[in-house]
Amino acid sequence: MQWLLQRFEDTQKLAEALDRLGISYTWHKVVPFVGELIPEPVVPDPGSVVMFGSYSLWNNAEANGYWPGVFKLRPFVQEQVWHPYLLNGADALFLTLRDIPTHLADDGREWFLRPVDDSKEEPGNVKSTGEIIRMAERVLALDEEEIPAGSLRHDTLLMLTTPVRILREWRLWAVDDRIVTYSLYKDGSRVIHRYEIDDDVLEFGQRMVDINPGYSPAYVIDVCRTEEGLKLLETNCINAAGFYASDLVKLAAAIDGLGCG
Repeated sequence: MQWLLQRFEDTQKLAEALDRLGISYTWHKVVPFVGELIPEPVVPDPGSVVMFGSYSLWNNAEANGYWPGVFKLRPFVQEQVWHPYLLNGADALFLTLRDIPTHLADDGREWFLRPVDDSKEEPGNVKSTGEIIRMAERVLALDEEEIPAGSLRHDTLLMLTTPVRILREWRLWAVDDRIVTYSLYKDGSRVIHRYEIDDDVLEFGQRMVDINPGYSPAYVIDVCRTEEGLKLLETNCINAAGFYASDLVKLAAAIDGLGCG
C-alpha cells in the first residue's frame, strides 16, 4: 500500500507508526478544499493508495481513482440498522439551512446540531434556537457562489437533537469490520486522551460494526456512556479523524493489510 500523508501533529504520529512497521510514505502539502497535492506523487498503482490528512483529500483520491484513497461514508443517521442505538436518534429533526428560519421557532430551546454529511462544515455542538437561526440567516444572506467549498451552504442538511448528558466518550477504529484500536477522549466535561476502554463499550462498538457489515472498509465510530446506557454518537472519516491515544501501529497495520485482499 502506498501512503500519502499531509503533515499534521497526528499524521506525524502515524508516520512514526509506519516507520516501526517498515512501511514507506511520502509527505505532501494540500491545496485547501481542492485537495491538490504538492509535490504531486508518483503513483505506480492507483489501486493501492491510502491518504491521511485533511478531509479535502477525497477530491484528489476521487479524481485519480485511488483505492482505498479516502474512505468516504454514507451519513450514519441514514443507516436504519443503527437508529435504535443513536444518541437521541428518536427525536431527531432534519432541516436544510434554508428551511431553518421558517421551520424552527425561536423559543430559547437548546439543540445539539451537526451536518448529516461527514463534511466537517460545522462541528457538532449545542446551540439555542436563536443562535441556530442567526447562523442560518448569515449564510442565507450570501449568494451561493460566494460561499467557499467546505463551508455551510443553503442546502446543507442538519440534524438537530435534544442535548443529553454524556458521562464518557470513546473513539473506536473499525477496519475490515473489526475494531482494531480505541481511545478514551472525554470524561464528563474533561478532555482526556487515554488508551483505555470499558469491556462493555468495546463489545458495544463491535456489535455496531457487526450489525452493519460493509458500511466502509475502514471508519471511526464514536460511542458514549449516558445515564440511559451506551449510545452511538457518530461515525467519521478515518482519514481525517483525530487519533487521540489509539494504538497507531495496530491501525496502520490493519489499513495496510487492506491492500493485500
